Amino acid sequence: MAKVQVLDVTGKQVNEMILPGEIFSYPEKQHLLYETVINYRANQRRGTASTKTRSEVRGGGRKPWRQKGTGRARAGSNRSPLWRSGGTSFGPKYKDYGYRMPKKAKRNALKSVLSLRLAEKKLLVLESINIEEAKTKKASELLKTLKLDSVLFVDSSRNRNFFLSMRNIPKAKVVDFSQVNVYDVLDHDWLVFTRGALESLMERLK
Repeated sequence: MAKVQVLDVTGKQVNEMILPGEIFSYPEKQHLLYETVINYRANQRRGTASTKTRSEVRGGGRKPWRQKGTGRARAGSNRSPLWRSGGTSFGPKYKDYGYRMPKKAKRNALKSVLSLRLAEKKLLVLESINIEEAKTKKASELLKTLKLDSVLFVDSSRNRNFFLSMRNIPKAKVVDFSQVNVYDVLDHDWLVFTRGALESLMERLK
């Protein structure tokens, strides 16, 4: 088991937490992290690229000229892929690139990345984050006090003012503890939990 300091919003220690070894001492599995990131990006991909085939292009209902006697090549439609403004052959169509990973593999990948951030000493726990008004300035002051730049905050979505305050800050993101994923953790240098969010996440990973 590992111990981590619980800080207030000024960076002073106010308490201490014991972290379970089955989660925060999980071995770093690079290939599992890689597969999880690829899965996340594939599921985020919007396969909306699409072209029209000759049957979907407008027009082309009449044969452009008679079959024989003109000296020109045979043509049955002015929407043939050979013609300007014609249909596209073998072009992209709507496609879903998403796929599912086994739940156990995703859970183990999350344990692995949490252990990695703890080992790097880039995991912080705050007692709570209370922002009275949804102001970007308030969130910026918090980052400045904690000396953080690229950071992923994990809290409860019920803390609405904090979520709204962080929206316009580059390199900073806030997610609900139920939405934590490997990609977001690896995409930011620091990982910061509120105590309640960390306890809830540990309960889910047991």
